[in-house]
Amino acid sequence: MSENERYERKTRQLRLLSEALESGRLAPVKRMLDTLTPGEIARVLESLPPAKRSVVWGLTDPDDDGEVLVHVADEVRDGLLAEMDREELRSALTTLDVDDLAELVDDLPSQLTEELLRGMDREHRDRLEQVLSYPEDSAGRLMNTDVITVRADVAVDVVLRYLRMRGEMPEHTDHLFVVNRNGRYIGRVALTALLTSDPERTIAEIVDDSRPALSASASLDAVAEEFENHRYVSAPVIDADNHLVGRITVDDVIDLVRDRAEHDLMSMAGLTQKEDMFAPVAAASRRRSLWLGVNLITTFLTASVIGRFEGTLQQIVALAVLMPVVASMGGVAGTQTLTLIVRGLALGQVNWDNARDLLKREVAIGALNGMVLASVIALVAWTWFGDWRIAAVIAAAITINLLAASLAGVLIPLLLKRFSVDPALAGGVALTTVTDMVGFLGFLGIGTLFLL
Repeated sequence: MSENERYERKTRQLRLLSEALESGRLAPVKRMLDTLTPGEIARVLESLPPAKRSVVWGLTDPDDDGEVLVHVADEVRDGLLAEMDREELRSALTTLDVDDLAELVDDLPSQLTEELLRGMDREHRDRLEQVLSYPEDSAGRLMNTDVITVRADVAVDVVLRYLRMRGEMPEHTDHLFVVNRNGRYIGRVALTALLTSDPERTIAEIVDDSRPALSASASLDAVAEEFENHRYVSAPVIDADNHLVGRITVDDVIDLVRDRAEHDLMSMAGLTQKEDMFAPVAAASRRRSLWLGVNLITTFLTASVIGRFEGTLQQIVALAVLMPVVASMGGVAGTQTLTLIVRGLALGQVNWDNARDLLKREVAIGALNGMVLASVIALVAWTWFGDWRIAAVIAAAITINLLAASLAGVLIPLLLKRFSVDPALAGGVALTTVTDMVGFLGFLGIGTLFLL
């Protein structure tokens, strides 16, 4: 199914569901929900205003409640949790795997968390507490402790009989993990190798020990990179003593990558991926006002630059007409570079070691584009105003601003990263300030020197 077809399908589902809700016919809504996965139900809930969302949540199959809570955005989840009584919530949470439950614990009332832990069997509780003992942005927090382990000295036939007797395996199981008698990790055995090997061979003869396990303290970025590089379906996780403590599966990594992508996209506008599209107006306004206020301050800085050339603008109106062209071209060029560098930082492809080469490349691109665009804009300005001097001024200003935009687009995100500030969140405001101030200062400064 193509991207357009998926979009059309989702749009049609949402339209039909909204029409059914408005008409008061809940039976069609219930039938539609029963055909959707928990992830799809979560997307539907996020797309509805609070009143309709409440109705749909009430019609969702209780067996799906826990999975839906895992998939929805944080603000939407808070609203759904508020609508559930304690017994409903406890019932929903008991259906979740340890990794999914660990993701929700921070959003639950502390008293309910304690009750939930007391109600678990000892093994399940120990697993959850083990996962919660790791930092939130670590592999240990993302892992699931439900793993199948085997010993190296066991025959393939014995393992196959054990699996048949077990009857089922955890989702996304493509390998069994080999440990010694102390639980220390040795390697992994692919199910395909297990099924095609001589039953008399031992696990030690077919184990793959070439790929190291993930450390429980590894960052989530490192986890995503390992899955991308090796095309893992699942990967073992070990502690500092090489004990196997769990595994991470591809579905969790997909969720992680999606969340990071949403974070970067929303951060460009000073928002967070946790924000509810239908959050109360006052709350949404308060959150957005922070970066609007920062932008207001930077705008006044830009305005102060323009104010210093008031006399020039009064005498040469053409400069005022052409000013937006300079700022706009610099802003677009800088945003292109900024986006490239922010993406590279997120993927671990950009650091101070290769910054000089990147800077040279981007400056070269800025210079080439600057000369080409300056020529085109100068020709338009000359034709428009009939003054070659104005054409020369804007050509020089465009070239200078595109060079400045290239420099800023590389250096700003690197400097923000150095000071532990999210480049996706703050980079756009800083970049706009630089390109506006340099563009106006260069344009009006050169104009004052050569036209007055």
